[in-house]
Amino acid sequence: MTTMSRAALDKRALVLGLGAALGVAVVGSDAVRARDAYPSRSIMLIVPYPAGGANDMLGRLIGQKLSDRLRQQVIVDNRPGAGTLLGASQAARAAPDGYTLFVGGFASNAVSPHLFKADYHPIDDFAPIGLFGTAPTMLITYNESPYKTVKDVVDAARARPGDLTYGSSGNGSPLHIAGASFCLQNKLSMIHVPYKGGSAHILDLIGKRLDVIFDTSTNAAALIRGGKVRPLAVSSPQRLPDFPDVPSFAESGYPNFSVNGWYALYAPAKTPQPIIDKLSAELQVVLKAPDVIERLRSVGVTPASGREDELMAYARSEYAKYRDLIRDAAIKAN
Repeated sequence: MTTMSRAALDKRALVLGLGAALGVAVVGSDAVRARDAYPSRSIMLIVPYPAGGANDMLGRLIGQKLSDRLRQQVIVDNRPGAGTLLGASQAARAAPDGYTLFVGGFASNAVSPHLFKADYHPIDDFAPIGLFGTAPTMLITYNESPYKTVKDVVDAARARPGDLTYGSSGNGSPLHIAGASFCLQNKLSMIHVPYKGGSAHILDLIGKRLDVIFDTSTNAAALIRGGKVRPLAVSSPQRLPDFPDVPSFAESGYPNFSVNGWYALYAPAKTPQPIIDKLSAELQVVLKAPDVIERLRSVGVTPASGREDELMAYARSEYAKYRDLIRDAAIKAN
């Protein structure tokens, strides 16, 4: 074997280096073209809830604003069922081309996969685009209730174990999760009364057949404004701007209680990064618009940043948090 001269080696290295640089440039230009060409047609946005509810409203708000920014129609496709698993599964299995997006969050990406047999992984099967809002839990009671504070509820539950009730929209629902978390943290024995969706639990609270409900702010906001219920506390770190008279759980003496609904934009895993970057950048612009901020806050939602990295970290933390809570509280879906 003939040993190559130093000059020949240097020449070969130069050629290989130029070839590698050219390859990187080609790949980079392809990525730029893919980003700039996207989107070239309408986008489907899967919302795993029925039309008309708070989750649907939030999905439509973000979808419309993205339509305006991207100059392509974003079509909302409501796919309710199986504790959000139906819509989430469809989104996870969609082509990773940026033309199917998903409004995920608390149920689909943190809770339901631990309670039901999901055919997708809430972390691995989605590409995070951005968190667009969080909705704290509000403890509410009926207007004539003897409970004026969270401490009143805790004291009564400790004085009469197994007597006080908290209602929810069903086993494994966000309301059930919140109530079970509060009881576990404070070693309380309260009776969970699950309903089969709808508003029957709210009607029974107003009718004095339930003691309290740990509801999301998106649902509780309209009830409070309408004078239907009495709010006792909210799980956000500070009081909500639209409800300045409602104290936080922390200032009420229960700083460890933090159960929040959250709403995020996802794409199927393996969606090209330039498309994810473009969608995240547009979402961040949308979330800074005064009318969007006002609309979100009006339904008890605190706007988030829309950044991909924020959602990635938050989703992983929430997934682990509720895995442990569901195990420790022995929560079952049925």
